This record gives sequence, C-alpha cells and structure tokens, in this order.
Amino acid sequence: MAQFAPVLNDGVITVRPVRVRDAKVIEHELLSNRSWLRPWEATSPYAPRSFDMRSSIRSLLSNARAGGGLPLVMEYEGEIAGQLNVSGITYGSLSSATLGYWVSERFAGRSVTPTSVALATDYCFTEMGLHRMEICIRPENAPSLRVVEKLGFRYEGFRRRYIHINGDWRDHFCFALVREEVPQGVLRRWQAGEVPADAADVPAVDRVASQTPLLPPPALF
Repeated sequence: MAQFAPVLNDGVITVRPVRVRDAKVIEHELLSNRSWLRPWEATSPYAPRSFDMRSSIRSLLSNARAGGGLPLVMEYEGEIAGQLNVSGITYGSLSSATLGYWVSERFAGRSVTPTSVALATDYCFTEMGLHRMEICIRPENAPSLRVVEKLGFRYEGFRRRYIHINGDWRDHFCFALVREEVPQGVLRRWQAGEVPADAADVPAVDRVASQTPLLPPPALF
C-alpha cells in the first residue's frame, strides 16, 4: 500500500512529503552542517556516504510507493529545516514503524523536531492505523534524547552496536509509544503539559553499559 502523507502543520512548523526538487536545498543543508550532523548520520559498512540527493529521494519515494516508508521534510516558516523519515512500516500483527530525523543547526532549539515527530506519530496512529512507533538514539546524542523526553516516548532498552553511524557500529537506546498511551495525541499531550516526567528515563545500568566498550571474546586454544 503506497504511503503519501498530507501536509501537517502546527503554527510555523510544517511536515510535508519530500519532493525530488527539494534535493538541492537538502544537499546544501547537509553539506553546510557537516560538523553538526556527521556524528549522528547513518552510514554503510560496505559503501561510502553519498550526497546524490536526487537519487536518495527517488529511492525514498520508491520505498513509499511500495508501502515501506513515509519520507518527509520539516519546515520552519517555509524553509526546509531537516528531514524526518518513517521507515520499516509493517502492518498486520506488528503494525509498527521507526522514526529517524535530522535538523539543521540553525533551526535547533525552535521545537522543529519534537513538533514534527509528534505530528508524524499522530498521523501514523490515527490515519495509517499503526500501533507502535519507535525511535532509536545514540546515548551521546543529547538533543535527540531531549526530543523523546519532551514527547514522553517510553524507554524500552539498550541495543548494543545496533546501527552503523559515522563509520562504525554504535550502541543505541530504544524508545517507543503505542497508540493506547496517547489517546489524546502526542502533540496535544505535550502541549497540554501532560507528558509523564520519567517516561524516557534510562536506567543507570544501561547508562553504564553504554559507556563500557564491548570487549572481544576470549581466544580459544
């Protein structure tokens, strides 16, 4: 089932489907924000990072037509501020998807990311019929951790060397929401100040584990 979201907005913040003609602007934002974004960018252990944005967007749109994703851009006052992708969409007994995003440094601190994540999550719950939304974040990524704290995504666990980021396999904390937790909607709950204060708290044991290098297995003789 093809997935094409409508334009979603809250005040000056808008989430809309990505277009091939956005490629030049997105590429400019990525290249001008290298030091800001590089530590958190997904990479491949098999190929170098590509900045062929037209090809990347076409791939995202092809996946959307196949029903596997929802590729979006985040805008602030009409300017592209970053991307937000709903990926790994699965229906049936799982009915789940994963959220990933990046935002340009010049738009940080303007509530672009939490508002966009909330809008996209509400759309996935109410219009697409999904049941669970997941966000996985590197333990060192303080800005992204603040997003899940603000929105009340519930901490679910520690995933060792889970995603290839910035040239290596990196540990991640996993957070999620299911539809029954937010009957009023993610955005409305946040704006009403009703987010549970400790939902995104990471247990001390997992924080320690994330700071402990994974040792190689002992040699066998």
